[in-house]
Amino acid sequence: MSSKKAIVIGAGIAGIASAIRLAVQGLDVTVFEKNGQPGGKLSRIEINGYAFDTGPSLFTQPQNIEELFALANEPMDAYFSYERLPVSCQYFYEDGTQLTAFADIEKFETELQQKHGEPAGALTGYLKQSADIYNNIGKVFLNYSLHKLKTLFKAPVAKALLRTKRKYLFGTMNAMHEKHFSNPKTVQLFNRYATYNGSSPYKAPGMLTLIPHVEHNEGVFYPKGGMHSITKALYELAIKKGVQFRFDTTVQRIIQHDNKVHGIVANNENIYADVVVSNMDVYFTYKHLLGNETKSKKLLKQERSSSALIFYWGIKQGFPQLGLHNILFSNQYKAEFDTLFTTRQPFNDPTVYINVTSKCEEGTHAPNGKENWFVMINVPANVGQNWTINNQQYRKAIIEKINRVLQTDIEPLIEAEEILDPVLIESNTSSYRGSLYGTASNTAGAAFLRHPNFTSQIKGLYFVGGSVHPGGGIPLCLQSAKIMASLVQHDFKKANKH
Repeated sequence: MSSKKAIVIGAGIAGIASAIRLAVQGLDVTVFEKNGQPGGKLSRIEINGYAFDTGPSLFTQPQNIEELFALANEPMDAYFSYERLPVSCQYFYEDGTQLTAFADIEKFETELQQKHGEPAGALTGYLKQSADIYNNIGKVFLNYSLHKLKTLFKAPVAKALLRTKRKYLFGTMNAMHEKHFSNPKTVQLFNRYATYNGSSPYKAPGMLTLIPHVEHNEGVFYPKGGMHSITKALYELAIKKGVQFRFDTTVQRIIQHDNKVHGIVANNENIYADVVVSNMDVYFTYKHLLGNETKSKKLLKQERSSSALIFYWGIKQGFPQLGLHNILFSNQYKAEFDTLFTTRQPFNDPTVYINVTSKCEEGTHAPNGKENWFVMINVPANVGQNWTINNQQYRKAIIEKINRVLQTDIEPLIEAEEILDPVLIESNTSSYRGSLYGTASNTAGAAFLRHPNFTSQIKGLYFVGGSVHPGGGIPLCLQSAKIMASLVQHDFKKANKH
């Protein structure tokens, strides 16, 4: 297999992980990236002495990264380290309630009893069910390609389907939470996990209640140096494994004929390969790189996930009540999701997420006594809204929210600012309409409707990243690379037999 060549389009997390896995399999791998640096959504910016991770800010399931280093036979400690956090998130409500989600389940349970009046055992019972769904059903969906008959006939799939209750598929996440918890504030807290794949808890199936298992049973971690250190570590590992990177290079086309991939065209040059892996949004892959209008239009029929509006603020004061992860909840949660997926207009009471990495990085991510605020709200995907006007409206609503909830006047404290909106997300990372997770999971069959990690139409072409199976977010993107690599290995074995 050593003479086989592979091309990876896009140096996002899934692209780099794919390159590592294929290099370990013995392929000669080159990654083409239109930007000047690796990471895709997971990169970094610096403004006036403040450092910010630009994209995903929650680190869970470090075993995915450990597995890559073990596979590559490299010591992870030389590249990357992390710690488990004692608190997963600080929650703030409009009525003045503040709640700490402790990593220690007993302490978190006590907090929910004292602050929300939840009965003893409500949390542990819920998290047990969440673990059960994750371990007995979710893992099958996350670890295998759902689009190959051989997968569907494998024992774990049949077993998983038997464990799948009607309420997991046909009941909503919100309905399951309302049955389980007595306080609407607790329901809201767990409903927010639908946003982890850009969906609405009022539409998404109960199956998504497996997400809290990852955060509360397995834990939330902090990578030393911030989230960008994940990109840096994987990039360095890829280089060590002999992967070549070509930055500032836009791929124009995928070369294919006779239902087989033959390479790519980049900078008007034909570059040949046996395997091409696209880490680009699957819609853009079909539309621009394959010139397949019919297929790209078909993909459009699926509902897009939500996007994000992010303000990177340098704040010239410390806020001791905030932790690393903070949520300031909307008072009208259902109305907020209606605007996200139905009217797609700015909402005057958005839920605000504030990530402050300077809490974990003394003096390096912000000047002493100051804080770097990554302030994010969920917004609709871009369908032609006027984002210049929308961003101003959202900014005003966010500032009013922070002032009310934290009892402060935040605007005079902002001494550095950058904005990332859906239009910029699309242009920077080729994510169609700025959707963070490709398609939404607002229907029972959404997991099966995601584009597979291969195409039976073009041999040798594979897909990874947040817009394909199994979904968006760092753990799932890394999982997509693993599924893809096993498909490549299987396809090569099959070809060698013939």
